[in-house]
Amino acid sequence: MCGCFEIDFDYTETFSPDTNYEFHKDYHAHAAAEYAFVVEETKDKIVIQHLLVINDSMIIKHWRQDWIYENTDLLEYDADFKWTYVKKSKEEVQGQWTQKVYQVDDSPRYQGSATWVHVDGRHFWESKSDSPLPRREYSKRSDYNVLNRGNRHEVTDYGWLHEQDNVKVVRNTSGDKILAHEKGLNKYKSQDESKCQAAIDWWQKNEKNWGLVRAEWEDVFGEKEDVAIQKLVDEKMMWMQMFELSNSFDENDEAKTKKSIKEVLKKYMEQS
Repeated sequence: MCGCFEIDFDYTETFSPDTNYEFHKDYHAHAAAEYAFVVEETKDKIVIQHLLVINDSMIIKHWRQDWIYENTDLLEYDADFKWTYVKKSKEEVQGQWTQKVYQVDDSPRYQGSATWVHVDGRHFWESKSDSPLPRREYSKRSDYNVLNRGNRHEVTDYGWLHEQDNVKVVRNTSGDKILAHEKGLNKYKSQDESKCQAAIDWWQKNEKNWGLVRAEWEDVFGEKEDVAIQKLVDEKMMWMQMFELSNSFDENDEAKTKKSIKEVLKKYMEQS
């Protein structure tokens, strides 16, 4: 899952129980270069950061995925940017790897636990988990509020494939109503690392500060409690304020940087 990749993102809605439902147009996007690399690795944990390269030089800090072996602590998404803390037993997660997916500002997105399968020449991992709306739709749609993700990650001869069988759900106090099903194929095709050199250079300059952001979030998750995040503060989403803050991080004053990060997190969580 690490290296420099060219990516094609394809999604299509396939079925709805409502015969009057109007299917949305297929979605396709292409990324010429995305750099995925390990920022932390121990025997039972691998942290992979993604950086998106635009026009060969512009870098966007993208999503992050943590893989943790036999992990018993998970956050399950409910709705409205609220996650419920769930404690699994050791027996439930025996032999499993948890994938924890994070937003661009290192806030939680979704988490799932399952066993990597190696059979008949195939190598894949798959699980189901609820999540907020995907980035491609959260600013465009309000007709559903939960995406039940069926995620399959498979190593391929060209790199790796993120295959999805998703269900778009309307969730309220009365329960869940299925709006539509969706198929997704995200193909990560390996390419020469030189195409991601701008991302490699950018991370060398920004690694320390974003490490401090991850550390502050780990303190939050270490409380092992439910997490709720205010969607908008001062008419801005958290990632906007965190990105603005990252541009003014003082790498020579770690205490000041930590304090600024804490203030942003507190602002979005205390109003939830």
